[in-house]
Amino acid sequence: MADRFALYLAPPADDPLHGFAAAWLGRDPETGESVTAAAAGGLSASRIAALTAEPRRYGLHATLKPPFRLADGCNEAQLILALEQFAGRRRPFRLPPLQLAALGGFLALRPSAPSAEADDLAAACVREFDPFRASADEGELVRRRAAGLTPRQEEYLLRWGYPYVLEEFRLHFTLTGRVTDEAERSALLQHLERETKPFTRKPVAVDEICLFVQPAPDANFRIAGRYRLGG
Repeated sequence: MADRFALYLAPPADDPLHGFAAAWLGRDPETGESVTAAAAGGLSASRIAALTAEPRRYGLHATLKPPFRLADGCNEAQLILALEQFAGRRRPFRLPPLQLAALGGFLALRPSAPSAEADDLAAACVREFDPFRASADEGELVRRRAAGLTPRQEEYLLRWGYPYVLEEFRLHFTLTGRVTDEAERSALLQHLERETKPFTRKPVAVDEICLFVQPAPDANFRIAGRYRLGG
């Protein structure tokens, strides 16, 4: 099956947030290296590994254009050229300081205040790169609908291949999968509030878009390129 591509925000490889996330999630999307999970918050290493299994496949990121396969007639070189040109037309900006939050059953870092610049960037990515996106297959549609969608989200799923775009978009950097046990969620919140405090004190520079690639359905996503805003 063809590669999947995605446009994400991700901290630079030399950013302390990148190092923290690689250790916490158990994988570095820049290098592909795995990191052995450690016990945390009173939970065993194996339990931490299980609770971070889903976001581990992607590495720390915030979605701009969700994963997609290339449409017929499109290739990776064309996508990269379009991304270089797109990034060159956009201006860098700063996100409000991040904060830890529970979001739909999982834990994530989110901007502490709305960001019109981030919303605009994500909407532009969704729209401008849609010609590169192959239509979602029935399996993908079924999987998305399993979460329970509003009529507007269903409309966006059919139009854009993903339900949480445009005004449904909420920028976030995922740190766990779904945590259904209240005691586990509380323990993780306390632990991650301490661990992420260094990353919640100042605005976050957004000066590049990352192209992530998944070479096979069961493979992890890797950072294939970073494209600087403003050229």
